[in-house]
Amino acid sequence: MAIRKTFKGAVAWILFCCVSLASSTVHANEQPEVSAETLPSLAVNAKSALLMEPVTGQILLEQNAHEPLPPASVTKVMTMLLIFEALDQGKIDWNESVTCSEHAASMGGSQIYLEAMEQQSVRDLVKAVVISSGNDAAVAMAEFIAGSEDGFVTMMNTRARELGMNNTIFKNASGLHEEGHVTSAYDIALMSRELINKHPVVFEYSTIWMDKITHKTARGIEEFGLSNTNRLLKSYPATTGLKTGSTSQALYCISATAEKNGLHLNAIILGAPDPNTRFGEAIKMMDYGFANYAMAKGDPADTLIGELPVIKGEKEQVQVKVKNQVHALIPKGKSVELEKNIEAVIAVKAPFDKDTSAGEIIYLYEGREVGRSELVTAEAMERASLPQIMIRVLIGWFR
Repeated sequence: MAIRKTFKGAVAWILFCCVSLASSTVHANEQPEVSAETLPSLAVNAKSALLMEPVTGQILLEQNAHEPLPPASVTKVMTMLLIFEALDQGKIDWNESVTCSEHAASMGGSQIYLEAMEQQSVRDLVKAVVISSGNDAAVAMAEFIAGSEDGFVTMMNTRARELGMNNTIFKNASGLHEEGHVTSAYDIALMSRELINKHPVVFEYSTIWMDKITHKTARGIEEFGLSNTNRLLKSYPATTGLKTGSTSQALYCISATAEKNGLHLNAIILGAPDPNTRFGEAIKMMDYGFANYAMAKGDPADTLIGELPVIKGEKEQVQVKVKNQVHALIPKGKSVELEKNIEAVIAVKAPFDKDTSAGEIIYLYEGREVGRSELVTAEAMERASLPQIMIRVLIGWFR
């Protein structure tokens, strides 16, 4: 489809066209405003619970979702987020060697039994954190990244504020019980969303059922088995992760993720009375989501939409493309017939860079806007030379 120039005078124009297409509920990563009063009721046997679709950030179910509660090892979602951010930023490398401190080796609870001065690769420590929730591995990585666990906890709390986790105070990197170490189901959904959307490589580890690492200590070389704490991997086929946790104070908690037919869900449970209830209630929530919603998608990023005239450019037209793919969460079983409206500038004046803004593409579902993406130029362009301009003027005159 070409975007043609149709105007009277020097004014912008709007080109409308209707197509069957899927879309998004929000711009970029903004979260839609959802009132708790508009959500359906689904009683969950836990102190707190929430079901979120993490691509759009839409909340589908919630129960007491903003109460600060101890999260146990679900804390490690933030620890994992900071680890993967450090890896992506090049601050640490997967193959670097980490030396375990006496402090890290002293962690109780779930652990991989690191010894002081033992060395492990970043990759193996990440496996130990994600798969078997090793407290010693989490603290070793925290010290490696920030120099100390206290320094890492400061990073955790700073990142929590950036994500809008207003009911969260972290006091350690592992989730071992400490007075005042709290978060909420909603806040866990926020950090889980950031982790899985920005660092989907985590699923390569969170879906491993069993693995092993090698201890290299003064006693010699010993293999140590890692077993995933998330039993949903065996009982719920759509499961992709993410993190379990339990202490006598927090009871049984989970941030569970699953994917089916392109729809991702994140179920948060805090304070379930026992492990079976924790997993069962997470399944109940995700079953509700998969039964009632579907994910529709707009044009993929870089899809060419048409052409715009170029003023004084080397070429007379430039291709325009979609900058970001957008998504829409829609009721399952309903039609996905959506309108697509294009609002473009009248022309682009050279010179300009690639990805110069050229308008927007707007999606509507049942008559209301559900998302939009910026339109940008598919290439850069310099100004036309004087001979090029003269030739165009002559051609235009003869026409």
